[in-house]
Amino acid sequence: MSHTTRVRKAVFPVAGLGTRFLPATKAIAKEMLPVVDKPLIQYAVEEAVEAGITEMIFVTGRTKRSIEDHFDKAYELETELEMKGKLELLAAARSALPDGVSCVFIRQSEALGLGHAVLCAANVVGNEPFAVILADDLIHGKPGAMAQMVKAHEHYQASVLGVENVPREATSSYGIVSTMPLDERNERVHGIVEKPNPEDAPSTLAVVGRYILDPVIFEELRVTPKGKGGEIQLTDAIASLLNKRMVIAHRYQGQRYDCGSKLGYLMASVDLGRAHPQVGPEFTRFLRATVC
Repeated sequence: MSHTTRVRKAVFPVAGLGTRFLPATKAIAKEMLPVVDKPLIQYAVEEAVEAGITEMIFVTGRTKRSIEDHFDKAYELETELEMKGKLELLAAARSALPDGVSCVFIRQSEALGLGHAVLCAANVVGNEPFAVILADDLIHGKPGAMAQMVKAHEHYQASVLGVENVPREATSSYGIVSTMPLDERNERVHGIVEKPNPEDAPSTLAVVGRYILDPVIFEELRVTPKGKGGEIQLTDAIASLLNKRMVIAHRYQGQRYDCGSKLGYLMASVDLGRAHPQVGPEFTRFLRATVC
């Protein structure tokens, strides 16, 4: 790894159009869709903060101004709440970005894939390991998935991919790894393939939206040819990285919700709604009374 081994920076690729949620995403970023009372991107940032990350790098697109506004200071709103003595709501408004955490926003001019989005952050990341978090994958667990992965990174001093087992018929939706076990939760990756057909998949161990990457990945991305869909695939660059550096697959603990799909989003809303300290008990009673 590079000379700086602590993971201090996280890249959030948020330039996608969110077409599966139209018309809701016509005017707002899909990452700003709320699950109970927080947008998806805030869950992702909180997970990064819990893992000790202090610099959030957002790779945005033309329609993503709402994300910048969310993590900015809202002077008028905060002043109004303070004047009215609504201190609990004031704390909620200020909670989007904790003290000591900074944000950088980079514009991805073309939608050329996840690999290209990560490459856009190269100058800001510099020569140190960094996290990549996809807000579509909301992972609910204590400690968070990224905190678990940071521990694996510190132990093995290697790139780390967050993985979970998926049904074989679902392999064509994920990057799939072939591995050799190291310990209870970590395995060494010796192969990775993007969205294989079920009959061709080397395993059912799927990479989800969590990565800790060695900065040498930028060198790989610069020479990675366009893959499926005419996009620069992060999976292809990781496959090249395997020839030079150790890469770990970490089986994180926690419940993942694919909030890039309507069904996953609804499931997250129900489960996190039931667990919410304010509305959880009453919402649970409502569900029991209405669901057959």
